[in-house]
Amino acid sequence: MNSEHEVLGIVYHPDYLIHTDPHHPERKERLDHIWRKIDSVNLKNNYTVIQPEPADINTISLVHEKGYIESVEKACKQNVSGLDMDTYIVPESYEVALLSAGGAVKGLEEVMEGRFRRVICLNRPPGHHAEKSRAMGFCIFNNIAIAARVAQKKYGLNRIAIVDWDVHHGNGTQHEFAADKEVLFFSVHQSPNFPGTGGIKETGRGEGEGYTINVPLPPGCGDSDYLRVFKEILIPVMQEFQPQILMLSAGQDAYHLDPLASMKLTFRGYYEMASMLGEIADEYAQGRFLSCLEGGYHLEGQAEVMLQAMNALGRWNLPVPNENGDSYTGEMAGRRVSEVKEAQKHYWRVLQ
Repeated sequence: MNSEHEVLGIVYHPDYLIHTDPHHPERKERLDHIWRKIDSVNLKNNYTVIQPEPADINTISLVHEKGYIESVEKACKQNVSGLDMDTYIVPESYEVALLSAGGAVKGLEEVMEGRFRRVICLNRPPGHHAEKSRAMGFCIFNNIAIAARVAQKKYGLNRIAIVDWDVHHGNGTQHEFAADKEVLFFSVHQSPNFPGTGGIKETGRGEGEGYTINVPLPPGCGDSDYLRVFKEILIPVMQEFQPQILMLSAGQDAYHLDPLASMKLTFRGYYEMASMLGEIADEYAQGRFLSCLEGGYHLEGQAEVMLQAMNALGRWNLPVPNENGDSYTGEMAGRRVSEVKEAQKHYWRVLQ
């Protein structure tokens, strides 16, 4: 990477704040805090805000069954309070969810058509738990999966990498692409934890076997553990896969103060991981990078994490705050890395 800063595209719409519940962890204040953090560094020349449009039904149906899409619209019109025990809705949630998916698609278009190399979508509701025919885990439509399908259908890409660093496994994304060799899904997450999927032996099926890589880490893992996963598994696999675009499900809930998890990542750890992803995109994907917002429920912490991801990806040269959250579990995490390599070595020469 050179030292000159990168102008990032940031997809955002004020309507993303309409879908909210003040008593729920996934609420509009998450975005309020992120924007307050971005504004505080006064680097407006380093990013451009991109306004999305709602995705149409045909685009959503690249991933979701039309009956499910219609059921979400109906539930919102009937003022139902939730799609399941975890996933609340308000009357406007259907339109906001279309706009959230549309944000991911707009971000993809900006990258693929060369207006930006790197786009960060500050979109919500999040998406990676949403299955083909059901909402799950605060998620209504699977934004990043929809963007990946558009990348295949509209732009003809056949080597798409999705990295998911949310502390909760991205079950919906994994299931969507389990049999698809054109989309590599890589998840590092806490286990045991919601939703209970993402085991090492879940490696895909059929043509997609080997294109799902799960690294379930025990509670208490921190910066050193995650960076080891990136260095020993993700980077070698990306070298072999050579993605045409790199996508990130950016959940900030592995942060050490997050109330819904037990990991120990610090701002420095996230900065380093984002730097590595930027280097992978530069090396193999012509710089093409798209991020969608997932979890992260410590309001101030997740906001600083997003700023540090932008700092790394945009080469903004901002200071990275020092913290004491990192708890290197060493042997336990190392054993898990070895188990993943053993499970994946049949599919990836670099892991043999």
